[in-house]
Amino acid sequence: MGIGIKGRVAIVTGAGGGLGREHALALAARGAKVVINDFGGATDGTGGSSERAEAVAREIREAGGEAIANGASVTDVAAVEAMVAQAMSAWGRVDILVNNAGILRDKTFAKMDLADFRTVLDVHLMGSVICTKAVWEIMREAKYGRIVMTTSSTGLYGNFGQTNYGAAKLALVGFMQTLGLEGEKYGIRVNALAPTAATRMTEGLLPPGAEAALAPAAVSPGVVALVSEDAPNRAILCAGAGSFELAHITLTRGAYIGTGDDAAEQVLARFDEIADRNGETVPVNGNGQAVVQMENLQAALGR
Repeated sequence: MGIGIKGRVAIVTGAGGGLGREHALALAARGAKVVINDFGGATDGTGGSSERAEAVAREIREAGGEAIANGASVTDVAAVEAMVAQAMSAWGRVDILVNNAGILRDKTFAKMDLADFRTVLDVHLMGSVICTKAVWEIMREAKYGRIVMTTSSTGLYGNFGQTNYGAAKLALVGFMQTLGLEGEKYGIRVNALAPTAATRMTEGLLPPGAEAALAPAAVSPGVVALVSEDAPNRAILCAGAGSFELAHITLTRGAYIGTGDDAAEQVLARFDEIADRNGETVPVNGNGQAVVQMENLQAALGR
């Protein structure tokens, strides 16, 4: 039995091309009504035009689906609120939000202007926060919602020349983790997607021959799964080239060092023991760290 999202209303940001376009087409193909949001700027966020969003919306309508275009910048609170109002006016509900919009301003940290660092955070992190805030009460009142944050392997594991992008992308994981906890009792599930795909933002970065395998459309089934009625909650789903994995932020069992004068020296001397991954866990929330630490203390005290 296939995933049913027919009649659901979805907002996909950055949907004028690349990953966002494929996500929107995949949702529309399964019967969702889609707001195609795209500011229409260059990959560094400059410029702006609604033409790309209009083209994707038209493509969906010509295929028999329902879609409307919106050219709001995700950093503009009033414009985002107007976008959500547009969806509510057209269809009376918002069930799904895919936070996909993003920009790149890559440089090594030594050469990066703070303005470029801040702008990338504003679009990726605050853009996702602003869009999520605009639909949050609607979803809470409806007792249903599916939200996807777009994280990245750069945020999870690092990538040379992308300190701003990496900081924003891992921050979205933290946002997702707590939002998923807060939304659970209201039927809202929040997840993160880490895509690997050839898009405008990866031009010149991928090895020869990789582009065909890393088509954006190969990622979108992950989005469909994450916005389905049976979606998980608080997952970090990695997707690319038709392959899917889960990333986890884990906690080792560690070691009790104590608070003696040589505690710092002991941390270094026993670092391999602290880092030993045997028995590591994925805490269900932030309290998990304190639980392990108290267990280590009690074990050291012989309790």
